[in-house]
Amino acid sequence: MSGSWEEFFATHLPPTDFEDNRSLLKEFCERHDRQGHKIVLVTSGGTTVPLEHNTVRFVDNFSAGKRGAASAEYFLEQGYAVIFMHRQKSLEPFTRHFNGPKLLDMLEIQEQANNTTIRVKQDSVFALAPVLSRYQAAHAAGAILHIAFTTVSEYFWLLRAACEVLAKSGPRALLYLAAAVSDFYIPKDSIPTHKMQSESGAPVIHLHLVPKMLAPLVNLWVPNAFVISFKLETDENLLIPKARAALEKYKHKVVIANMLQTRHQRVVVVTKEANQEIVLTREEVHAGVDIEAPIVEEIIRLHGAHVTSRGAR
Repeated sequence: MSGSWEEFFATHLPPTDFEDNRSLLKEFCERHDRQGHKIVLVTSGGTTVPLEHNTVRFVDNFSAGKRGAASAEYFLEQGYAVIFMHRQKSLEPFTRHFNGPKLLDMLEIQEQANNTTIRVKQDSVFALAPVLSRYQAAHAAGAILHIAFTTVSEYFWLLRAACEVLAKSGPRALLYLAAAVSDFYIPKDSIPTHKMQSESGAPVIHLHLVPKMLAPLVNLWVPNAFVISFKLETDENLLIPKARAALEKYKHKVVIANMLQTRHQRVVVVTKEANQEIVLTREEVHAGVDIEAPIVEEIIRLHGAHVTSRGAR
């Protein structure tokens, strides 16, 4: 069962920090609009579906946010202002390079007499320095805004708020919707307030389909923006037909189609006119090359053509 997007917003409260985030989005977009910058909204990571109001358990997905975090870095390199809307505790631009044990592997302890210091290993300085330089430059310029969500309802509230301010940027606004958004949710009036108890037996959970927000987003919220969605499949035979069906149905500009098993090595950029395959060589994969670099390069080319066709600068 699926209701309308209006019903979804009517039955789900905004996040507690919603007004603060809306103010941050407004200030960020207005400042970069005045400076004539193109602005990209990158959504990243997965959304949760809580099983209790006071949430202990929830339905989740596997997304760690690598594609969104990496893509945000490459948009920054090309002069875009970036709204990075991400799942809390998912990977983020720049810090993704040193996630988990990677950072600890770069450090070493030095003990001299009664003095203990920690320093970066000499061979790690060459890896850390350029990333740190880009990180500091982006933040010093105020070129990136981090907005965090956890649940699917928080995601949609923040997405709509971002669209409200991005609409004023017209064709210079780019939406790169890489978040893995839940297809199902549980209505608020159908979940318990407190933690479900195992003594009550196995719960019976009725999931509802999440309304497709891409339709109002493209047609109502940001009608002049350049909108990109992502399509992940496990059956190769479904990948391109479903990407093309999405373009036909929602009338946005691009679908980036990828298979679960090979998503870090191969994608297909699907537009109304063509399918363009982007593939990393075996050597590039072994060297740790990000496929997001050529993806973003192609998206920026397509966005530039969109801006020119609309007579914007």
